[in-house]
Amino acid sequence: MQRDAISQHRRTGARSRPASIRDVARLAGVSHQTVSRVLNGHPSVRDATRTRVLVAMDELQFRPSRAARMLSMRRSQTIGVLAAAVGSHYGPASSVSAVEDAAREQGYYATVAHLASLSADAISAAVEDLLNQDVEGVVIVAPRTAVLSRLAALAVDIPIVAAQGEQEDAGGIPVASVDQRAGVRMVMDYLTGQGHRRIVHVAGPPDWNDAQSRLRAYEAEVRSSGLPVLPPAHGDWTAESGYQAGRSLIQAAGHGELGFSAVFSSNDQMALGLMHAFREAGLDVPRDVSVVGFDDIPEAAHFWPPLTTVRQAFDELGKRCVAMLMDAIRKSEDPSAVPDEAVPDAVAPQLIVRDSVAAV
Repeated sequence: MQRDAISQHRRTGARSRPASIRDVARLAGVSHQTVSRVLNGHPSVRDATRTRVLVAMDELQFRPSRAARMLSMRRSQTIGVLAAAVGSHYGPASSVSAVEDAAREQGYYATVAHLASLSADAISAAVEDLLNQDVEGVVIVAPRTAVLSRLAALAVDIPIVAAQGEQEDAGGIPVASVDQRAGVRMVMDYLTGQGHRRIVHVAGPPDWNDAQSRLRAYEAEVRSSGLPVLPPAHGDWTAESGYQAGRSLIQAAGHGELGFSAVFSSNDQMALGLMHAFREAGLDVPRDVSVVGFDDIPEAAHFWPPLTTVRQAFDELGKRCVAMLMDAIRKSEDPSAVPDEAVPDAVAPQLIVRDSVAAV
C-alpha cells in the first residue's frame, strides 16, 4: 500500500510547500502521533513502522532535524522579524536579510511579518501574526518613529530587539544600530578636510529614525566646527526626491553662486537624483559641487562619478541583533543566565572615498 502511495506522490510532481508531519503520516499510513514518536526515538514504535515513516520522510524530502528539536525541546526555534517599508529601501531590506542569515547561523528560522501600514491596528495585527507562530523573540526592522513607540506600549511577553534607531527613542526596547553619528562625523570631517565650509544636507523623511539621527548629527557637526548654518532640504529616500531637492537648491541660488560647495545626502539614492539635477543645470560633479551619500548601495561605485559614501555593515548589524535576542531569550528562560558576550552599543561605519568630492 505504501508503494502505491509513493508512486502516486511521484506522479503528481513536486510539492508546492514543504512537507509537514501530517503529510509524512498520510504517506506512511500511520498517525501523526506515530511520526512524532519516530522523530523522538520513542522505543514503542515497531521497526517496520519506523522504516515506513523514514521512507516517507525521505520521499517527501522532509527535514526532521528542526521538527525534532521543536518536539523534544517544546521550542519553535523561530524568531520573528517585524518589517516595514522594506521594498526598494536598501537599508531595511539589507537588515532583514542580515537578520535571517544570522538566525540561520544560530540554528533558528526567521519568519517575517510585513506591516501593511503604521496604524496601531496594523502593528498589533503583525505582532499577533508572529506570536501565533510561537516565535521565541522578535527583531524589529521598522525604522519609523511611530512603530517603536507603539510597540513599546504593547504587552508582549517575549524578548524584542530593534535594528537601527537611537536607544533614547526606543521606549525601553533594546537597540542594535550602526553608529549614525560616527558616520556623519566621517562625512563632515572629510568634506572640511577638503576645504569645504558651506555644506548643505539633504535629509530623509522626518518620521524615519535614521534620517533624524543623521540630521541631528549633521547639525551638531556644523555647530561644533563653526560652519555656516544652511537650512536642510528634505527628500523621501528616492532618487526622484533627490532630483527635486537638487532643482530647488539650484533655483534658490537664482543666477548667482550656489551658496554651497558640497552636499551631504542622507542616502545614496537621493545623491543620485542630486547629481542628475546638478548635471542638468550644467554643473560638474565634483568640480562645481561635491556630493557625498550614505549606505554604499551596490550601484554607488558605478554612479558617474563614483559616489563617496558611508558603508553600513548590515551583516554585522544582523549578527548583533540576533546575538542580543538570543541572550534575551536565554535570560527570559533562566534569569541567572550570563550573556554569551558583551555586545557593543553600535556597529562602526566606514567612509568609502571615491570620485564625487573635490578639494576647494
